[in-house]
Amino acid sequence: MKPIRSLALIALIALLHAALAHPASADDLARIKGSGVFRIGTEGTYAPFTYHDDAGKLTGFDVELARSIAERLGVKAQFIEGRWEGLIGGLDVNRYDAVVNEVAITDERKLKYDYSDPYITSHAVLIVASDNTTIRSFDDLKGRKSANTLTSNVGRIAAAHGAQVIPARGFDESIDLLVSGRVDATVNDSLSFLDYKKRAPDAKIKVVAVDTSPDGSDKSAVLIRKGNPKLRVAINDALAGMRKDGTYQRISLKYFGRDVFQ
Repeated sequence: MKPIRSLALIALIALLHAALAHPASADDLARIKGSGVFRIGTEGTYAPFTYHDDAGKLTGFDVELARSIAERLGVKAQFIEGRWEGLIGGLDVNRYDAVVNEVAITDERKLKYDYSDPYITSHAVLIVASDNTTIRSFDDLKGRKSANTLTSNVGRIAAAHGAQVIPARGFDESIDLLVSGRVDATVNDSLSFLDYKKRAPDAKIKVVAVDTSPDGSDKSAVLIRKGNPKLRVAINDALAGMRKDGTYQRISLKYFGRDVFQ
């Protein structure tokens, strides 16, 4: 009988450890309100969404959005920074209560985590030089050179339309290749375009086409542990409240110069 009791004790201890590592989902919202802190995982190196300003203060579109969510939950926002490679995994070990870091909604992530309602949408856009009159649609990319990161979704879109993809490290380098005349276009992210134009309003570039198909659009949302219906509803209520009272539009205008909800 002793071995059986030992096994039962081991199983009980394992369950207790699991409960401590992953608090009961039904209690997450109550626990957050009880502690007075909403713990938020974010990179802090991904402008204009989450980054440090010249004074070293954490700021950005996602950061301001997360702070407003916390305020509407009646608690303080506590940001816990980490590298993207391990950021989502931090939810698994209870480092924080949510990830707010432009986390795109994917079917794969839905298997393990829950999302809030989407709070921002990005589209693949076709960008050319301001004086270009020959490229007007994605179909016009056939046989042209497009600057893109090789493994990106926007790079795949360019290639699917017959473009020769010229490797580039990020959005700014793609634009450098474009304005210098070394490529004909770049297929890139609409939010990155808005951010760039806000930083460089005189840049001689323009958007000539937008891909609004499911393959060309990404929606991002707040990521939380699976099975937290009360927390999810509370976050969704906060997001809806921001849309209703103009807070969302104010933050969006500050970082992008327009409403980026859809």
